[in-house]
Amino acid sequence: MLTFTALGPFQAWADGALLELGGQRQRAVLARLLVAGGRAVPVTTLIDELWPGAPPAQALSTIQGYVSRLRRALEPGRAPREEAEVLVSAVPGYALRASAEQVDAWRFESLVQSDGPPATVWAAMDTALGLWRGPALAEFADLTWASTEAGRLEELRLVAVERRADAGLALGRATALVADLEAHALAHPLREEAWRLLALGLYRTGRQGDALGALRRARAIWRDELGLDLTSGLQRLESDMLAQRVEDIPAPPSPPAPAEPAEVLRVLVADDQALVRAGLQAVLSGEPGLEPVGEAADGEQAIAAVREFRPDVVLLDIQMPHLDGLAAARRILADDHPPKVIMMTTFGSDENLYAALRAGVSGFVLKTSPPEQLVAAIRAAAAGDALIDQAVTTRLIAGFAGRTDPDSPPQLAGLSDERIDVLKLVARGLTNRQIAQTLCLTEQVVSQEVAGLLDHLGLFERAQLVVAAYESGLVTPGAVAAK
Repeated sequence: MLTFTALGPFQAWADGALLELGGQRQRAVLARLLVAGGRAVPVTTLIDELWPGAPPAQALSTIQGYVSRLRRALEPGRAPREEAEVLVSAVPGYALRASAEQVDAWRFESLVQSDGPPATVWAAMDTALGLWRGPALAEFADLTWASTEAGRLEELRLVAVERRADAGLALGRATALVADLEAHALAHPLREEAWRLLALGLYRTGRQGDALGALRRARAIWRDELGLDLTSGLQRLESDMLAQRVEDIPAPPSPPAPAEPAEVLRVLVADDQALVRAGLQAVLSGEPGLEPVGEAADGEQAIAAVREFRPDVVLLDIQMPHLDGLAAARRILADDHPPKVIMMTTFGSDENLYAALRAGVSGFVLKTSPPEQLVAAIRAAAAGDALIDQAVTTRLIAGFAGRTDPDSPPQLAGLSDERIDVLKLVARGLTNRQIAQTLCLTEQVVSQEVAGLLDHLGLFERAQLVVAAYESGLVTPGAVAAK
């Protein structure tokens, strides 16, 4: 089947094989007909829009040549005198004949406009956003018709993001949506719906103060940028929240909890203080899905225990006798298939902490962290999705990035633009889900890109990617904001 993609690089495919569409202007002819949505585009319009203000003397014959070559590419088996079925003559010009299933932009628009109950809308918007590889029509951005259409499609994408979130809130999925809604509102601070959804999501997770704070942020931004107060709709939502009149959506029923999660994370604790070890063991023992498998009182014991118990995650105090945590971490991470290592600190030497990041530890937790934060850190490290304690890691990297070191991470030569974009967002501390939302990719694609970055750079931990981005100059401390 012949298919066309415009939500990203403009391409045509025949049964999974990429077609050669010729040069920029020839491709632009096909793209312009695609934008017309199946309607005929007069030849005079094609000429005016392909050569704005200064068409060549032979513009008509040039367009005819483009069309002829495109027809051969799109229908290679068509006989010389047989009528074209895809790029057809339609007086006074040409038209593209295709179904919505063949053109990603047409299918995308149809999905965004679909309606129904929340579950139906959620599925439709999820499918629509999965088609996006944007920005749309970027290679024709200097042509007015293309930039206008790209802007229209981008607006539809934002509508899809917001309709998906609205349906998700109605389905009781507020907790899973809040982080993405925060990123959406910050990226598009003048969109009323972005702030409404964020405030509503926060409210429905029991964070009434944060919900009102989001609306206060929106008001401050609008006053600074537009000289306006909140819209009447947002003001009404604020009043309803203050009066606790916002309708609660019940959370979806939880499935029966198994006696034990399918996957149990084995955790080793290494700290020179017996009371600290005992406290951590108690936290781990009481948490479903976590299993304490051993403990160590110094760095040498930690190395031996890792080799004996093969844990998934190691909680490692950075300051211990005989062999400190930094040296122990380096040796643990140098083994084949090492566990994830989380450094515990009360703020020792920042330089040692930074060196630990460069060595490949997953991040840091403060010893004063509450149990739920410690558990979240262990799960995040095991998933390999996010840096731990963003405030600590960002401060460390910003403070020490740029220092020369013979063992500095490899340069970023040979990376594609797409991977560079992913690396920049990793360096900002975004999770794979947030990166997927920002770049309009799937989480699976982002996960593959992160794995590809690690492989290309000869690294094994997400924190090392952040360090590499700073030390190479790709990202500067001032450009990265903590979450």
